[in-house]
Amino acid sequence: MNKKMGRLLRPGFNTCFIVMACFCIATFFIQHYALATVETIVTLGLLVFYTLDRSRRNKEIQTFIQNAYNTMDMTKGVENPLPMALVRLGDGGVIWASERFASVTGYREQLPEQSVETLLPGITVDWLVSGKTEFPYDVTVGSRRYRVYGTAIRTDDPSGTILGMLYLSDLTEMYQIRDEYIRSRPVVSIILVDNYEELTMNLSESAISTMNAEINDAITKWAEGYHGLLRKLERNRYLLVFEKRDLDSAMQEKFTILEDIHKVVNPSGLAASISFGLGVDGVNFEESYNFAALSIEMALSRGGDQAVVKDRLNFNFFGGRAKEADRRSKVRSRVTANSLMELIGQSSQVFIMGHKNADLDAVGAAMGISCMCRKKGKKAYIVIDREANAAKQLVEEICQVPEYAGVFISGEDALLQCDNRSTLVVVDTNRPDQVESRQLLDAMSRVCVVDHHRRAADYIEPVVVNLHEPYASSASELVTELLQYSVEKPDVLPIEAKSLLAGIFLDTKNFNVRTGERTFEAAAVLRRMGADTVEVKKLLQNDFQETMAKYQIIKSARLYRQEIAIAALNTSTTRSLAARAADELLNISGITASFVLYPDGNQVIVSARSIGDANVQMILEPLGGGGNTATAGAQIKDSTVKAVLDNLVASIDKYYEE
Repeated sequence: MNKKMGRLLRPGFNTCFIVMACFCIATFFIQHYALATVETIVTLGLLVFYTLDRSRRNKEIQTFIQNAYNTMDMTKGVENPLPMALVRLGDGGVIWASERFASVTGYREQLPEQSVETLLPGITVDWLVSGKTEFPYDVTVGSRRYRVYGTAIRTDDPSGTILGMLYLSDLTEMYQIRDEYIRSRPVVSIILVDNYEELTMNLSESAISTMNAEINDAITKWAEGYHGLLRKLERNRYLLVFEKRDLDSAMQEKFTILEDIHKVVNPSGLAASISFGLGVDGVNFEESYNFAALSIEMALSRGGDQAVVKDRLNFNFFGGRAKEADRRSKVRSRVTANSLMELIGQSSQVFIMGHKNADLDAVGAAMGISCMCRKKGKKAYIVIDREANAAKQLVEEICQVPEYAGVFISGEDALLQCDNRSTLVVVDTNRPDQVESRQLLDAMSRVCVVDHHRRAADYIEPVVVNLHEPYASSASELVTELLQYSVEKPDVLPIEAKSLLAGIFLDTKNFNVRTGERTFEAAAVLRRMGADTVEVKKLLQNDFQETMAKYQIIKSARLYRQEIAIAALNTSTTRSLAARAADELLNISGITASFVLYPDGNQVIVSARSIGDANVQMILEPLGGGGNTATAGAQIKDSTVKAVLDNLVASIDKYYEE
């Protein structure tokens, strides 16, 4: 038993009795015999009581310590292989420590008493006092990692807990094996050449072979640095499997293959581009491959030319700054039109819903779907907030048409009317948190999506029919193509053609941005169906007060990075007015991107536009926004304009720095 144990058994009361005896003698010498007699009797009585009590206490402490030694699992000369220490629960002082504990922590008995907090930084004894048997965190001592276990040693009196036994379990090797397991987990990747058809169009066989060799060399050279397995599955598709230890470096380098592949150019000057989908942390190869397939689908739906990493929880995006090239196929539009018409025919009723604060594009696309429902003889309802929308004039005109009496309903009414055979068609958005009625979306089992915005990490699923084309100018353009393959010209009402053309006008800014040949083809089709461009122009007019308010917003804008205009308003406005102000800012010479921020209740709305290299969708995505390269928006809840402005500037800086 060491000295500290001895001091624990023999509390130092001897000095007290010596002092009391001296008082008795002194009193006797000054001839106060009566007082001296009383003091002597009291001193002797206390001495007898102390002797008897010490004997009893010694027996209890011996029993207590024996229990402690039993807890330490120590027998004749055999020491427990775990580093152990006996500590006081009051102050954490170490009373006793095994040799293994001393060698691990540097504990020395001859030094002044040391506390467990000093020997094991970051650890306390509170968890032992509360009745727990394991410290919630690992402890690092030197280069070793330990898990700390403990036991509180109690006397017969439940309130008499004064000691605790600590055990250190060395888990360093286990952690090394675990870390190596994590680093060696497989990453399954799919590499797809986005524009292979365009690259090889009208080329001879020898030129195609040369092009394939250049693409193979670029991808193989990049993959060599990751010590993986690369195999070509099809003419434009590759499979790459490598270990997770190399994934971080690839992500830090922003997947340089995305830029390197642009050096491969066909004879006509078209550069190659790839989409890269990676699946991480799947329970097996099959699940990781499914993650990679989802990543490729996500990359293509966002315009291609980017890498998407999918793990069990999130998507991470890299690249994707280039403007989308139109790679749509009319075959897909025809197949989608047939599938959608068949689904409508099998439905009891159809509900059509756009995004919150529906604009002309959302209403126009909904009108086109309603025309398809009328062709199949099915009742269609358009879900919209009649008070909070950006197309009130058009909605009022539509309500005057007999065929559209009672068509516009609220999300609550739609929720009451729907049944298990109802179909919901979502237009002009693919995000569940942006639809007009989230409750209706969650209640429907058959959902279709027609949208042109780049897909975000959170998108509507599952979907029965999905026409998602980020290369299109507007949802109205996509619906117009569906109408060409599903209805005849007389089946389309003039108000429906007008609504669709108004949607195209709005999203293309009068055919100034995001237009392709398919956009003009759709406009020509609508013109033949009876759309009047003059009437459409009237829908886009502003009244005098709105025009003045728009120019007040423009006046408040400030220039950032010499080419970005940002208007941060302290007062609320309408979404349509903010969008028009953002559009108008792009008419100023030298401005290539514009942002308008304003408060709206407990949230801040951001409207963004671009006609330059800046991808406003990527800038607003970290803020929770979405859209496409030229038009985007965001709704940030529970924030202030100043906070959103700071985050926006930081996102712009990060975009340009990368």
